[in-house]
Amino acid sequence: MSESIRELKGIGEKTQKLFEKVGVFTMEDLLHYYPRDYDVYDKPVPVCQVKPQMKCAVKAALAQTVSVKKAGARTVITGKIQDDTGSIDVIWFGMPFLRSVMKKGSVFVFRGKAEEKNGRLCMEHPEYFTLAAYEGMVHSMQPVYGLTKGLTNKTVVKSIRQLLEQKALIREYLPDSLKQQYELEDYEKAVRDIHFPRDLGALQNARKRLVFDEFLLFILTVSRLKEQAEASTTKYALKEVWKTEEIIEGLPYELTGAQKNVWYEIERDLKSRRAMARLVQGDVGSGKTVIAFLAMIMAAENDTQSALMAPTEVLAKQHYESLRTLLTQEDWERYQPVLLTGSNTAKEKRERYEKLKYGESKIAIGTHALFQKNVPYRNLSLVITDEQHRFGVHQREEFSQKGERPNVLVMSATPIPRTLAVILYGDLDISVIDQLPARRLPIKNCVVDQRYRKTAYRFIQEQVEMGHQAYVICPLVEESEGLDAENVTDYEKRLRKIWRDEIRTGVLHGKMRPVDKNEIMEKFASGEIQVLVGTTVVEVGVNVPNATVMMVENAERFGLASLHQLRGRVGRGDAQSYCIFMQGNQEKETSKRLEILGKSNDGFQIASEDMKLRGPGDLLGFRQSGEMEFKLADIYQDGGILKLASGAAGRIMADGSLETEEYGKLKRKLEIFTKNKGEEIQL
Repeated sequence: MSESIRELKGIGEKTQKLFEKVGVFTMEDLLHYYPRDYDVYDKPVPVCQVKPQMKCAVKAALAQTVSVKKAGARTVITGKIQDDTGSIDVIWFGMPFLRSVMKKGSVFVFRGKAEEKNGRLCMEHPEYFTLAAYEGMVHSMQPVYGLTKGLTNKTVVKSIRQLLEQKALIREYLPDSLKQQYELEDYEKAVRDIHFPRDLGALQNARKRLVFDEFLLFILTVSRLKEQAEASTTKYALKEVWKTEEIIEGLPYELTGAQKNVWYEIERDLKSRRAMARLVQGDVGSGKTVIAFLAMIMAAENDTQSALMAPTEVLAKQHYESLRTLLTQEDWERYQPVLLTGSNTAKEKRERYEKLKYGESKIAIGTHALFQKNVPYRNLSLVITDEQHRFGVHQREEFSQKGERPNVLVMSATPIPRTLAVILYGDLDISVIDQLPARRLPIKNCVVDQRYRKTAYRFIQEQVEMGHQAYVICPLVEESEGLDAENVTDYEKRLRKIWRDEIRTGVLHGKMRPVDKNEIMEKFASGEIQVLVGTTVVEVGVNVPNATVMMVENAERFGLASLHQLRGRVGRGDAQSYCIFMQGNQEKETSKRLEILGKSNDGFQIASEDMKLRGPGDLLGFRQSGEMEFKLADIYQDGGILKLASGAAGRIMADGSLETEEYGKLKRKLEIFTKNKGEEIQL
């Protein structure tokens, strides 16, 4: 399974590179490249029931033979289909052969999305089937995969079907007793049914098994690391210092009660001989960073070093400048903070490494560049990381080999209910900042449908004219076959046509090169870009207090926790801020979910309410827990399975089952998982 996908028939160098763009390199990657949606083929409906924006099938006859015309280089085929209840226009591009297929009176099942054009309903590029062919597809569930330009859904389906034929590669590793106890599907069947389910029940069973596996491997890894952590001590038991009190008293605002409580917990940890391993949870804007700075100042006053790792260069620079405003010039010169990022020149790196090596610099702020092997810390007593870049087990072992076991603090803006956080972060003590600073104005929210879009554009333009900035979030990077949702690439082009030179726009998404992402975020932070069109990558990208509008297209495609974190990107300055959730469908259940956001700005309450509304139909989750590196599992939707897996992991660790022959295959699977993921998932 570790072999390249080039071993499969039909995958040449060009197709291989397209697969690599979506993160598929090996057979194993392909096996676990799960569908992002399923296209369910429902029974045809009468034409009179078809509404704009509705995707459906209709059984209809051609009112006349289709017309074929040239429009520039393109061939355009138009026609009209009808049944006893009404008619719909149809249009195809670049398919001239349809003239011999679509004859007057011919009856087919046409399937596509209806739109209103010039006062009439129209289906653009509908699929068409003979009556017998469509009858065989009714109620079937066809997988829809995440794609990139040039990679079709058909290619992915064909490749996965070919892989699934090689049954010997897909090996069971859970013992029968465990599968029976938790009513779990066989592994091979689960993998087959997650890609090509025969019905809803098969999909639910497959998903339960694969989600259980993801959680079980994760929790077992965490449990093993916890055993190591509990036995570890640090040589850095720090002393209480007055400087932190001076800083708190000198702040232009008063810390909230929650901030003070969390700071006392961290201060107590840092004074202990036991190495700190603490998670601080708090909404975006709740004031986690100032608490991190206090911990770093305490370390510096004890003549030891600390490092704060941010997920992006722009944010690292902003943290660096924020620390500068917090400290007096005298303290700044004593601590000599350094900024380490990938864009440092060779000379800058040498100079900063030298300062760290001899202990001149007490504080380092940066990206993952902080923890490259050649960075020579003299006495690193404290590591603070964002959850997007967790301080991995391999990195910890490197410090341990140097005789150093630093205190570790993880900052998280993901509002995970405490019952689930205790399981997921089993090796960490948990602190929660559940109050927002009093000076923050509550964000004004609204949930609207697509008819409101022009009004929203006018509102954004008004905010920009007042000197503010805005985000627009789309679920896709580029147009994807089979997925009806907005994408950032086409959306930004559309906005440029609407606003022309009046408003400066930019694009940001995860497929861009790091240097390009950094440039765009720098431009947005400086105000050079006024409206940033992006994916959820902006959740951790940059802090722009001047941004007052967050508009999310196809909001129903995101989990509420993810939407809440996106919302946290605005409302960070003194001006009133707004969040517009644009609903792409007309479903009442979707509206009900999104209205939760309109009524509350409390992330923990939103996460809790969202869990209550989830049902068995929400099969693929909403990818709220992508930062946990789960491919399928969602910590909100799958809270029940998470608790089952936690119970199983607890029993396996307690009675030593992993050392028995029955659990031998699971142990080997766990060793591979830990080797591959240990650095990413845990402290």
